[in-house]
Amino acid sequence: MTLSVKHILSARDLTKKDVDLILQNARALKEISYRPIKKVPTLRGKQVLLCFFEDSTRTRLSFDIAAKRLSADTAVITKSGSSMAKGETILDTIKNLAAMQADIIVIRHKEAGVPWEVAKAFPQISVINAGDGMHEHPTQALLDLMTIQDAKGGVAGLNVTIAGDIFHSRVARSNMILLKKMGAKVHVCAPKTFLPADIDKYGVAVHTRLENAVKASDVLMMLRIQMERQDGFFFPSAREYSKYFGLTREIMKFAKRDLVIMHPGPVNRGLEIEPEIADGGQSVILDQVENGVAVRMALLYLLCGGKEHE
Repeated sequence: MTLSVKHILSARDLTKKDVDLILQNARALKEISYRPIKKVPTLRGKQVLLCFFEDSTRTRLSFDIAAKRLSADTAVITKSGSSMAKGETILDTIKNLAAMQADIIVIRHKEAGVPWEVAKAFPQISVINAGDGMHEHPTQALLDLMTIQDAKGGVAGLNVTIAGDIFHSRVARSNMILLKKMGAKVHVCAPKTFLPADIDKYGVAVHTRLENAVKASDVLMMLRIQMERQDGFFFPSAREYSKYFGLTREIMKFAKRDLVIMHPGPVNRGLEIEPEIADGGQSVILDQVENGVAVRMALLYLLCGGKEHE
């Protein structure tokens, strides 16, 4: 089987069959990470360009490790380390890189829509959106889905709450789309200033009190406040936000005993979540990181031809 899409740009583009195929391959490839020698020759000779024009730790490293475990060659480019710092446009930069015969371009950019422009400019190369502005982050949604399935045995019918800075979060947007597509009942919880004006179009339940959202949840995904995107006064103070919307031991009294706690990282400990909860037995935050490598291995494998390269 192969994917129905050439690019991974949006969670909207993926069919249920695509999602099942990606996660099936991710689970099969995850085993490689436990071998003494964590490498197979599956994508030997393939070239993956990692174009990260916005800061990243987990996503960039995850793609780099994923490619190398499949024996693909990687080249990393950042804004500060490229000719963009000298005034070159992003398309000119990528044109020069694409001329080096890349097979896949992974791109993160602060402007929404850039991965689509790159895919349009280079139709012969598969493009993966590693996060575009406040728009989408489809690979994060896929790894989150895999983590929920592993923890709960499935996702259909589960109440999954995404809480925090929904307005600025591409993770929230991709997760709302993908989780609903796969049958979850999606809730969001945030101060009204952190809710997008178009939240109704996602078909999710909206809460403005965290204890009410926690009561209803089988899975709770906490989001950080994205200070780097703040251009206005979205909340009075960090202390007040933490008091009403932080996940504390007091709030956890309202939770089901088997509530699963997630966070896409980086975690602002003591702000959106208490350290004891982030590190506690109900947290699957590190499972998300591990599954990120497996999901990205699966995407690189499938976009480079799947079985043809076994």
